[in-house]
Amino acid sequence: MNKPIRIGTRDSELALWQATKVQAQLEEMGVTTVLVPVKSTGDLVLDKPLYELGVTGIFTKTLDVALLKNQIDLAVHSMKDVPTQLPKGIVDVAVLKRGSTDDILVHLGTDFLNGEGTIATSSLRRKAQWLHKYPNHKVVDLRGNVNTRLMKLIENGWNGAIFAKAGLERIKLLPKDAMTLDWMLPAPAQGAMLVVALEKNRELIKTVSALNHKESDTCTSIEREFLRTLEGGCTAPIGASASIKNQTVYFKGGLFSLDGIQKIVVEKKVTIDKITGFGQQCAREVLEQGGDELMKSIKDANSTFH
Repeated sequence: MNKPIRIGTRDSELALWQATKVQAQLEEMGVTTVLVPVKSTGDLVLDKPLYELGVTGIFTKTLDVALLKNQIDLAVHSMKDVPTQLPKGIVDVAVLKRGSTDDILVHLGTDFLNGEGTIATSSLRRKAQWLHKYPNHKVVDLRGNVNTRLMKLIENGWNGAIFAKAGLERIKLLPKDAMTLDWMLPAPAQGAMLVVALEKNRELIKTVSALNHKESDTCTSIEREFLRTLEGGCTAPIGASASIKNQTVYFKGGLFSLDGIQKIVVEKKVTIDKITGFGQQCAREVLEQGGDELMKSIKDANSTFH
């Protein structure tokens, strides 16, 4: 590999931080690289909620196209943005060591929690869980990169906005008084970064796979298997968290109604040697407990947007 490896990334501050992290690790291995920033549809269309755009992988599609057109060699993604089914010819190469999986509330004071309030988020998962806990609150849509969303929170005078802790930590924008929402189930693969490449680039894959962090890879795989089994290509309020301690995998996953009223949660554990199909097994339990009907109603509601 004499030519520099071209690393594709979205051009937001957070995405560039993530790509630079991958670049630094590859350079440490003696690999020459260059960053290639691109704008995604999800970054360009900011006047509609994500679920109304009706596109899975809205933040990753542009980089997929660049890979398939041979304009880049690798793409770096926030793993929670990546569809569970990758485009034909593109494969996972490495999951980097995961950051925090927590959601946090950036707020202008917390007195409102006991009364009425307005919270901002573009995530159906966050909205549903917030309304489940605070049914008197209003949830408004919030789009844009991390910096833009923080500015909008201040400009609009909302009570708070929900962010992934890992993202704000990475670009050093985490407020000291941010509240950790330890009761909120994170997005599957939240806090993890994924590197993908063309399946045919075997030599490149062999080189870059050295960046893979096994524990992060295992946990995110279980969470995404849970998501894939439930969603069937539908955008739904789904949360999942897997962790490993003493050779045991602990899993908690949930499905919520769009209004937050219904909640179906499963908690299970399994030894590390028995994780094959574990995410799918947990999802089936959710479906059997009423998740099947709930997913149908979510699909019907989503179809009215498109």
